[in-house]
Amino acid sequence: MAAEQRKLPRRNFSYYMRVLNKETGELIGQITDISTGGFKLESNKPLPVNLDMDLCIDQLNQISTKSFIVFSARTRWCELDPYDPTIYNVGFQLVDMTPMDYDIFVKMFNAYGEKKQAHHKSNTDYIWG
Repeated sequence: MAAEQRKLPRRNFSYYMRVLNKETGELIGQITDISTGGFKLESNKPLPVNLDMDLCIDQLNQISTKSFIVFSARTRWCELDPYDPTIYNVGFQLVDMTPMDYDIFVKMFNAYGEKKQAHHKSNTDYIWG
């Protein structure tokens, strides 16, 4: 991927949550990283860049009375995973989502998005230190 273009903070996603094609129900991938403006997922196939897709995220029962949200998102980049050559990392930007579903998406960000922390351990952080 070229130079960093994100303007919103990202968080690692700590919960298994599937992203499906809204029309076909086909599994597109699982969310691995999230911001309030989009997400990264792992997919078993490459996706064209700048493709608008109608998607669905299910398994929301712990944060919402709805079992799924639907929205449109655009692929912004797609690259082979550097550690697993059978996986593609795909970045999506939210394009269209109802206000109610966006509120749920932000709840997902807050509930399951782990803040990225710098590595600042010292020898006192270890038992043998």
